[in-house]
Amino acid sequence: MATLILPGEWIKNWEKSGKHEFVQLCKDLTEKTDHGSEVRDIQAALYELSWQVVQGNLKLDLATSVLGEMMELRDDMPSILADVFSILDLETSALEEKIKREHYTSLVGACLFFVPEVILKERLDPETLESLGLIKQAHQFNQKIVKIKTKLFYKQQKFNLLREENEGYAKLITELGQDLSGSITSHLVLESIKSLIGCFNLDPNRVLDIILEVYESRSDQDEFFLSLIKSYMCEPLTLCHILGFKFKFYQEPNEETPKSLYHIAAALLHHNLIELEDLYVHLMPVDATIVEEHKRDITEAKQIARKLVMVVLPSEKSEDKDKEKEKEEEKNDKPPDNQKLGLLEALLRIGDWHHAQSIMDQMPSFYATSHKAIALALCQLVHLTVDPLYRRSGLPKGAKGRVIHPLRNKRAPRPAENFEDLRRDTFSMMCYLGPHLSHDAILFAKIVRLGKGFMKEYQSENRPDGREKMETLLSCFLCIADQVLLPSLSLMECNACMSEEVWGLFKLFPYQHRYRLYGQWKNETYTSHPLLVKVKATTVERAKYIMKRLTKENVKQSGRQIGKLSHSNPTILFDYMLSQIQWYDNLIVPVVDSLKYLTSLNYDVLAYCIIEALANPEKEKMKHDDTTISSWLQSLASLCGAVFRKYPIELAGLLQYVTNQLKAGKSFDLLILKEVVQKMAGIEITDEMTSEQLEAMTGGEQLKAEGGYFGQIRNTKKSSQRLKDALLDHELALPLCLLMAQQRNGVVFLESGEKHLKLVGHLYDQCHDTLVQFGGFLASNLSTEDYIKRVPSIDILCNQFHTPHDAAFFLSRPMYAHQILSKYDELKKAEKGNRQQQKVHKYVAACETVMTPVHEAVMSLHPARVWDDIRPQFYATFWSLTMYDLAVPHSAYDREVNKLKVQIKAIEDNSEIPMNKKKKEKERCTALQEKLQEEEKKQLEHVQRVLHRLKLEKDNWLLAKSTKNETITKFLQLCLFPRCIFSSIDAVYCARFVELVHQQKTPNFCTLLCYDRVFSAIIYTVASCTENESHRYGRFLCCMLETVTRWHSDRAIYEKECVNYPGFLTIFRATGFDGGNKADQLDYENFRHVVHKWHYMLTKASVHCLETGDYTHIRNILIVLTKILPCYPKVLNLGQALECRVHKICLEEKDKRPDLYALAMGYSGRLKSHKAHMVPENEFHHKEQPARSATPASQQNGPGSTGKPASGTSKTDEGTSEDGERGKDKAQGTTKPVNKANSAAAKVTTSNGNGALNSTKAVKERDDKEKSGKEKKEKKEKTAGSTPETKAESRREKLRDERPGKEERPAREGKEKTPKADREKVKAEEKSSKDDKAKAGNGEPAEPSRERDATKESKSKEKGERSAVTATIKSPIPRSESAESERDHKRRKLDSHSSPSHSSSVKDNSNEPKDSTSKHHANYNSVSRSKSRERETEKKESDGTQGRSKEKKEEKERKERKRDHLINEREPSLESKRRKDENGTNSSKNSKSESPSCDSPLSTEKEKTKRSKSSSKEKTDSVKPERTSSGGKKESRHDKEKSEKKEKRDSSGKEEKKHHKSSDKHR
Repeated sequence: MATLILPGEWIKNWEKSGKHEFVQLCKDLTEKTDHGSEVRDIQAALYELSWQVVQGNLKLDLATSVLGEMMELRDDMPSILADVFSILDLETSALEEKIKREHYTSLVGACLFFVPEVILKERLDPETLESLGLIKQAHQFNQKIVKIKTKLFYKQQKFNLLREENEGYAKLITELGQDLSGSITSHLVLESIKSLIGCFNLDPNRVLDIILEVYESRSDQDEFFLSLIKSYMCEPLTLCHILGFKFKFYQEPNEETPKSLYHIAAALLHHNLIELEDLYVHLMPVDATIVEEHKRDITEAKQIARKLVMVVLPSEKSEDKDKEKEKEEEKNDKPPDNQKLGLLEALLRIGDWHHAQSIMDQMPSFYATSHKAIALALCQLVHLTVDPLYRRSGLPKGAKGRVIHPLRNKRAPRPAENFEDLRRDTFSMMCYLGPHLSHDAILFAKIVRLGKGFMKEYQSENRPDGREKMETLLSCFLCIADQVLLPSLSLMECNACMSEEVWGLFKLFPYQHRYRLYGQWKNETYTSHPLLVKVKATTVERAKYIMKRLTKENVKQSGRQIGKLSHSNPTILFDYMLSQIQWYDNLIVPVVDSLKYLTSLNYDVLAYCIIEALANPEKEKMKHDDTTISSWLQSLASLCGAVFRKYPIELAGLLQYVTNQLKAGKSFDLLILKEVVQKMAGIEITDEMTSEQLEAMTGGEQLKAEGGYFGQIRNTKKSSQRLKDALLDHELALPLCLLMAQQRNGVVFLESGEKHLKLVGHLYDQCHDTLVQFGGFLASNLSTEDYIKRVPSIDILCNQFHTPHDAAFFLSRPMYAHQILSKYDELKKAEKGNRQQQKVHKYVAACETVMTPVHEAVMSLHPARVWDDIRPQFYATFWSLTMYDLAVPHSAYDREVNKLKVQIKAIEDNSEIPMNKKKKEKERCTALQEKLQEEEKKQLEHVQRVLHRLKLEKDNWLLAKSTKNETITKFLQLCLFPRCIFSSIDAVYCARFVELVHQQKTPNFCTLLCYDRVFSAIIYTVASCTENESHRYGRFLCCMLETVTRWHSDRAIYEKECVNYPGFLTIFRATGFDGGNKADQLDYENFRHVVHKWHYMLTKASVHCLETGDYTHIRNILIVLTKILPCYPKVLNLGQALECRVHKICLEEKDKRPDLYALAMGYSGRLKSHKAHMVPENEFHHKEQPARSATPASQQNGPGSTGKPASGTSKTDEGTSEDGERGKDKAQGTTKPVNKANSAAAKVTTSNGNGALNSTKAVKERDDKEKSGKEKKEKKEKTAGSTPETKAESRREKLRDERPGKEERPAREGKEKTPKADREKVKAEEKSSKDDKAKAGNGEPAEPSRERDATKESKSKEKGERSAVTATIKSPIPRSESAESERDHKRRKLDSHSSPSHSSSVKDNSNEPKDSTSKHHANYNSVSRSKSRERETEKKESDGTQGRSKEKKEEKERKERKRDHLINEREPSLESKRRKDENGTNSSKNSKSESPSCDSPLSTEKEKTKRSKSSSKEKTDSVKPERTSSGGKKESRHDKEKSEKKEKRDSSGKEEKKHHKSSDKHR
């Protein structure tokens, strides 16, 4: 009680100030009007004062006087003081200090004169009263109290039973049952009841019971009876007991509690006449029983679900049926009603939401509303609360709506007038309702429509304060959608209208909110309630049933079933369908076709389910072998493409998912984007395009659509528009491009990790292909403004977004084209001039305006030194143009136009087509034809403008600051190689651009060097390609080879397109008779030699890749070889070498790597069919031989032969081009590199071919002996010949020996340009230097006509020299191995720097070795045939060389006849020698000659050191396979000496003829 503490100062200074303060305090307290709290405060004040007296702190008389004064303040002050004394009585009686008890007694005694005794007797303890003298004896007083209580409470004075006083109760019932419609009020009836109770001694409780009974029967008279009960008895507990007794009567089995009883209980609760807590305990069942029942329901539901999923055996089925029967029998004994639920329903019916909510809180979630009556009652209450708002904001136009009569109950929830009011009660009601809103479809639609109305307001609200409220309401509506709408939809059977209504609301939410709702619906909702558990199980069972029977034939019927099932439970259905599709991809087509009966909501749910399936963290996206993407992911990707194309599903979520995956550095899911773009836009990225398709792709859009794409391109207008809109609306176009461009390298350097190389390559290709595909889609579908607005400038793309340059230009290229065309149109409109020249100038001006900023921007992409080699203008021009700009595909246009003409004719001839349809089709075809012709004309004008622009620009493209070699290097590095593997069209573009630059006669651009660099070093490029890049690189090489092949095929074409072009300019150092410097072109024959060299280099690289055993090397080179098959191989022996290696791959990989085996088999078959188009080497480049052999393999040079051109030009490109630039001024400076090159040729090159397959053993053995024996002598001769006198002498010797060497000369006309002095210098260098000094290369030899005589003079020595060198290299004797390794080392260096396009060695060394080989290994036919052949070739030579006199020709003929005579004399001795040497080695020679593997550069010496396997062995073997066919037999010293003597005796011509004859005989 003591809430007020009197200050100690008041007590101390009581008389002075304390008394006054206390009195003032009490006055203030009595004046307060705080609804009873003032009484408590006064009690506290009086208690404090009294307690001070009890403690002895204040004198009794002072306190008594103050208390007396207090009595005047209030009428009930004595009663208040008596309450205080009663409290003190209890406290002091418990204290041990008697003094305090005495103080208390004295205080009460002093106050008796103003506190009545009666009050004190009521409230104080009898002992205290006795001590005060108010009663005599406490004991007697207690006895008296007991007697009075007994009399009052236990003596029967009233009649309880009706039969005890039937008249009184009858009158009571009559009084209560009278007509109440008149002026009768509860007050009048109450007075009558009181009279009856008094008159007939009726029991008041029994009277109350009868009042309740009558009320129960007249429940419509709520107002009368409630006021009567309220007036009759205000004691809630008594009323609760009577009601509880009534409820208990119905708690027996098979009893049903009447609704009227629930109604009066609810009414009494609603009007607060009783408390829910008091009544709740009287109701059955208890809460624990309800919880158990709920748990049991969930368990049963789960068991049912499990049974539906499990495979049940027949015996188990019968057992289950028995159990179900038992349960049904148990259910027949109906348990008593759930009175709590009955009361709850009654409360809801009268609108008492507060008490109803309290009851539902006592029960498990949704337990109460799972009973239909309660759910409907609650729905009705919600109807009442939302009706006014629904009529204002939710009712559709034209709809009237059902009239809802409000409750007469004023205490019911107030109806909502605005959306904010919904938060008061409606939302909470909905949440209690949960999935059971399904019982009232009308209310469901109302709530959804209210949501739509709210979303309109939400989207239009802009005020900050209003926005905050709206956000809160939005979250409420999302909760309702999650907890009420979607679960209720699951329990509605096949209600497609409701599904569409829900979509009307959901489509206004962002996809993030929708997908969150779908996720909750799919993964959590179905576990919250037994009914939903059962629904899920039955849905899965039904889905299985449908999917088992789904085929292409019954798509319509199955589709309808799927549609019906999906209206209510789409998440469960689609989850199962997707799981099946991941296993069986053949289901995709029928499933996609069967989805046409879905609602819009279901399509959206399907999109979510697909994304969820894709993002499933439990599934591996790689197969177990870690080399390929999992089939489930591929199936889902295919489904995505098909579904999103066919049906109007929103794409934003899927696109955002792919974007997020890319952002996270995961590129697997790009497969989805690739499929979606392919199906929706019809843009398919494939490297398997035919040449016709590829050609059509270089034309305009109409030609692309007709001839460049596959069939489905025609029907993608709507779907591609949807894809474009999704990308633009969500700003995903550029981010996706940039992320893909960045992810290409991320695949290799960040993502690969432990992944298999094959998979990394596949992912890289997928990323790159998708980028190209997606970029193509944007370029063709975005408007010019949209595209330019979204794509930043090239420097920002590369420097800020770190986009690789090829991808950045790929994205920017359409923008440049758009800008140039729009600027061109502006200029045309500004100045109206129609002349073609004016148009061209305007176009050039437009290009300059647009591209100048680009030229400046690209400067930042590379270091400054790069621009010393190529100009930014050239760089930007290369990257900004396309095939559309360079050439018009006339044949493609003609092809498509002819197809249309055929179509028109077919339509005309078809009599079955109706006339009107014929007319339409013909009009369509004619219009298309006109469009194509117009497009062709437009492209032709455009190409002409572009070519004119390039013609004006070309002089500024390449600077002369650095060497041609550096320029070509930068061009290849920064332009050609990156772009040629970007796409198939880019591959063609690169080849055509090189050709165009050549045709434009661009200064400082060396075409030969460019081609040489492309063909000579493909190993590393091929090895670093992915699979798809290999396709594109092969296509690029094929196009390059097409150009080269065309030039090679006809002298007239070559002279027209190459002669007098700067790209074919080489500088020769004239050492002939007239001297001087002169610029000259590579003539036709030399060009053919160079082309042969390139073919050889391709063979060498191919064989190397095939023999590495590395998966990537083999796969890539097979792809490249397949692509270049139309142009390579053209030479028979090179083709055989390849065929052999590929056959070996087929055998090795058959069981190991099936994909390689398939590739190799495919190529092998095509190569064999192509064999008919191959030619012998001497037909490929002019190499004269006496007659054509019966065995083609022996006629041509193998890969080894072309080691000569390769090594002949084995100066580094850098050095050669530098010397080429200086050669005009420094004659001496160019001579020395030529000599070095020639020495390299002498060392590296051997006989001109791997014709050794069918050559005789004797010839081979003799060659080896001669080489080993004559090596030193030849070197001495060469050093001696380095003086001027020796030069002249060697020239005379050449003139004399011209006829013996004539056999070779016509094929190499113009090739023997290096004089003997050069070779002497080379040999001197060979002795002194092991390392390759070929960097100083590009020496230009003299003109062919000037040097031919001098060259022939030294032919016999050359032949000996080459034989010696090769013998040393090939000799298996241990002492020669060091020399061999030395030469291998040099040869490796030389071969790695071959560049034949600009050096004398292109001619010399692709020629000299052929001389020696033809001398050593000529064809093996009769002498007479060789003579006639020689005469023919001599005639050709004389026709081709104009500066030669008739006297020289006559001298040659004489020498030839003399040589033939000598050869005929020596034939018998050679034959006998050959037979001796042949013994014992024939079999090995024959077996080797039969196997094509001998042709390959890498087939021999595999047992030697690993060091020489890939480099040294490649070079040496390519040079000398002829020698290896002899079986590698060791020769003795004696054999070598004999061969030396024989060599001295025999002249070159005789020796050559002997070789011919011996090989013929052997064969």
